[in-house]
Amino acid sequence: MISIGLEGSANKLGVGIISHPPGKPAIILSNIRHTFVSPPGEGFLPKDTAKHHRSWVVRLVKQAMTEAGVKVSDVDCVCYTKGPGMGAPLQGVAIAARMLSLLWGKELVGVNHCVGHIEMGREITGAQNPVVLYVSGGNTQVIAYAEQRYRIFGEALDIAVGNCLDRFARTLRISNDPAPGYNIEQLAKKGKVLLDLPYAVKGMDCSFSGILASIDILAAELEANPQWKDPITGDTITTSDLCFSLQETVYAMLVEITERAMAHVGSKQVLIVGGVGSNERLQEMMGLMARDRGGNVFATDERFCIDNGIMIAHAGLLAYETGFTTPLEESTCTQRFRTDEVFVKWRD
Repeated sequence: MISIGLEGSANKLGVGIISHPPGKPAIILSNIRHTFVSPPGEGFLPKDTAKHHRSWVVRLVKQAMTEAGVKVSDVDCVCYTKGPGMGAPLQGVAIAARMLSLLWGKELVGVNHCVGHIEMGREITGAQNPVVLYVSGGNTQVIAYAEQRYRIFGEALDIAVGNCLDRFARTLRISNDPAPGYNIEQLAKKGKVLLDLPYAVKGMDCSFSGILASIDILAAELEANPQWKDPITGDTITTSDLCFSLQETVYAMLVEITERAMAHVGSKQVLIVGGVGSNERLQEMMGLMARDRGGNVFATDERFCIDNGIMIAHAGLLAYETGFTTPLEESTCTQRFRTDEVFVKWRD
């Protein structure tokens, strides 16, 4: 079976086409993405992002079909992101999916964005039954599978870790191209001074708004006093040190709650998914923890970590193969669609 997937829950518009040969690994036929990039110091507004998606979706679908070498008659279903995400961009992509469904005479399949990330991560890495750390601009969750649901064991109580990093990038007015979190990661690699920041872990939940407020205060202090020195080492504080300190603190929190979930469910595998999951330092820290527990960590590169259409095509096709479809009158989208609401019929 072959499916086409449309993803547009945030500023990335993705179109992917995937094939599921019987008894064999999935075959990725095409995976195309186009990103709406806002000016430095600004986030992406829903109306501007939605306009971007509407402008590009037809081009990307045509390009994906050409690259995959498939005809309309080869496609079995049209999959789209039902949620969670930003309202206006989600609506634009849902309308495009409905259009293709009616135009081509194909079944629609609404997909949970988070489940798409998890299933794509499992397919690419081969992780069997891992504890999942899902970290992105809009979501931070520690998840484990049980009885045909992806159970949420812990999550961010306020803002997501990716949102925390993105908003600090705005404070520093650094470029959003290719992504604010990526640019913070590059600056953090040059940092040496670890500044003291709030560390907010509550069981398997965590909080990032206080850390963001504290690092914003430090950034303002650095801007007012460029010769500001660390009172202990005497080193001059730089923007790179701020990025380094923020990364080390928030990723230590994520490693802690993931380890607690691993101990709780008795797992030795960790799968990191979501846009923030492509961060090399997070993968390194998680790997050290997993090795100490006699386990290992699974992660993918930016092709599959960052929002993409192929994950929607894959998760949608898994559901479609069990008989699931989304009637046209129910092909809505929602900003709030919990990971544990999805009945995972395709797993034991």
